[in-house]
Amino acid sequence: MSEPDLFVVCKNCSAEVSPYVTECPYCGQRVRKRAPKLDMGAPAEPKQRKIRAPKLPKLRGDEIPGIAPDTRPYGTLALIALSLVTVLVVTAKPLWLIDHVGVVFSSTDEPWKYASTLFAYDNFGYAFIALICVGIFGTQLERRFGIFPVLVIFLSAGAAGAAASDAVDVLPALGANGAALALLAAWYVDDRRALKGGDDRESDMLGVYVLVGALLLCSAATREASIVAAVVGGGIGYLAGYALPVFTKRA
Repeated sequence: MSEPDLFVVCKNCSAEVSPYVTECPYCGQRVRKRAPKLDMGAPAEPKQRKIRAPKLPKLRGDEIPGIAPDTRPYGTLALIALSLVTVLVVTAKPLWLIDHVGVVFSSTDEPWKYASTLFAYDNFGYAFIALICVGIFGTQLERRFGIFPVLVIFLSAGAAGAAASDAVDVLPALGANGAALALLAAWYVDDRRALKGGDDRESDMLGVYVLVGALLLCSAATREASIVAAVVGGGIGYLAGYALPVFTKRA
């Protein structure tokens, strides 16, 4: 690119004037049609705005109805903690289970044991499987529907299972195999209802079926557990699943 002259000479008055003017400042004679363009150097690159990653707000109830992911499942944690305390006590004093908590013999004259036996275990493998199921499905239900339905399903279905086992003389009936299956069945009903409504939660159904099989197998093969309590508890939980939408949590 050629550089502009340092000055130009006015043809009228012979004065030296700036090359960037079109008229002579001394005589007013027009010296050129237009002034040359100023060389401003390379154009500055426009500053790029920093794009911040969008921050998503906490989920609202109307976005995913009933979900409260930031809510701690205190009810489910309390059920598991109480069961673990009972396991520790039983480990230290095995006779305490028979005398005060579990449905080992007929308990028709002590009906409160149908509820307390849900926390009584003297088999660690059985306790592990049952409490894993309580933790998984109790947490899912509590975050969606709140603490009340979880406690009601656990206690009512589990106690009904223990009472049914006592009625047909299939004893002992210890632990929460029936209550755990009740929570699982209630969760299953709600999950399938959501799927039919177009809400695919992408649940791992294979894992769910494995847990169902493990609970039923454990109930049939473990002396302390009762298969009658498991089947009755699971059936009650399945029916309770249809009432869960009443308790849907809203933001």
